[in-house]
Amino acid sequence: MSNSDAERGTVAQVQSVDRAISVLEMLAHGEAGITEIAGELGVHKSTASRLVSVLESRGLVEQLGERGKYAIGFGVVRLAGAATGRMDLAKLGQPTCQALADEFGETVNIAVADQGVAINITQARGSAAISAQNWIGQRTPLHATSSGKVLFAFMVPEERKRLLGMPLDRYTPRTVVEPDELSGELDRVAVEGFAACFEELELGLHAVAVPIRGQRGEVVAAMSASGPSYRLSRQRVRQIVAPMTAAASELSAQLGYFAD
Repeated sequence: MSNSDAERGTVAQVQSVDRAISVLEMLAHGEAGITEIAGELGVHKSTASRLVSVLESRGLVEQLGERGKYAIGFGVVRLAGAATGRMDLAKLGQPTCQALADEFGETVNIAVADQGVAINITQARGSAAISAQNWIGQRTPLHATSSGKVLFAFMVPEERKRLLGMPLDRYTPRTVVEPDELSGELDRVAVEGFAACFEELELGLHAVAVPIRGQRGEVVAAMSASGPSYRLSRQRVRQIVAPMTAAASELSAQLGYFAD
């Protein structure tokens, strides 16, 4: 295949994705038949039918009766539910993060796992926080952050094993990149219920995190406190684990989880 053929194929794939999204956006406003969809997209009915057929096979659209119009399927509801859950957690966790940030004077975040990284969804800054960096939406490595280690430690064994088998980037001389060493640390995190990072992502930055659990007891997020090493010392990290764990337990209870 020539480069030009490959490029044309890529353009066609992108165009198909764009059209599929247009179909979903159209159906979000109401039911429509193939003829209406084709007219809206400016394509032949056979092209519209193929697009809708693929979306239907994934549960994203559904046909209303035999040879009837199409509507948004429950697959979209499932995807939207996942996003809504994160948004609800971000909103629900903000007061908790702010209370801890005010108590500690440090930056407090909530992060969730997403495709092998941690994504921060909530942040609150304490009065002593020096950096004005906004971590919300930032993707951070699982193995080099306290939140990431909590999320890593409580993953299903198959996913944890898969990620441990991938190359791990070294961010500072203190970053743990040896799979066996990291695996042992994750085992300790799972037992002790918290994770700490001492200058593993950035020199001079310390952090500690605890898990947040969902209704079934699964770890759905991690809450962390971070600050400069001269203020958030190893001794102080140990001191704030208890209040962080208590706050995370209260937040978990709001999500429907109650420890035995």
